[in-house]
Amino acid sequence: MALTLQEQLLAMGLTDKKKAKQAEKQKKKNVKEARNGADIIDEAKVLADKAKQEKIIRDKVLNDEKKAAANVKAIAAQIKQLIKMNTISIDGDLAYNFTAGTKIKKVYVNEDIQDRLSRGKLAITSPEQDNKTFAIIPLGVAEKIRQRDQECFIYIAENASKEVEEDDPYADYQIPDDLMW
Repeated sequence: MALTLQEQLLAMGLTDKKKAKQAEKQKKKNVKEARNGADIIDEAKVLADKAKQEKIIRDKVLNDEKKAAANVKAIAAQIKQLIKMNTISIDGDLAYNFTAGTKIKKVYVNEDIQDRLSRGKLAITSPEQDNKTFAIIPLGVAEKIRQRDQECFIYIAENASKEVEEDDPYADYQIPDDLMW
């Protein structure tokens, strides 16, 4: 059976039991400190990993916000381009009244455009969000704009129904075709 170095030194008389116990105590103390240091290192590593995960989540949220903002800008640019490419020129002297929100607005058009607007064949929209300038566009383009942005201002005249209510006192009277408001 092999003897440890400490036992060999004791047998030769080069050290005593007191110094051997002190050395054993110091060895246990060093092992314990090393273990506690490892725990401290592990805690620091855990905190660093947690901070890294939080940063990844924050970066992802920020990136998603940037993508959403870029998407909104792209849609606005597409709408402006659709309006610019499909605007029908409105050179005329007939006033066409329509509602923009709670206000009544007026554009001057020719007779053909007025007729098509009143029958719901054309639409009126605002290329800018201020609703101060207006453009007349085909109905198909208006639908494409609505697909991209539901909040965009688009006026389409409603087709008046030809059905007459039973108790309508004015059912016998014809409405003239040239009536304008």
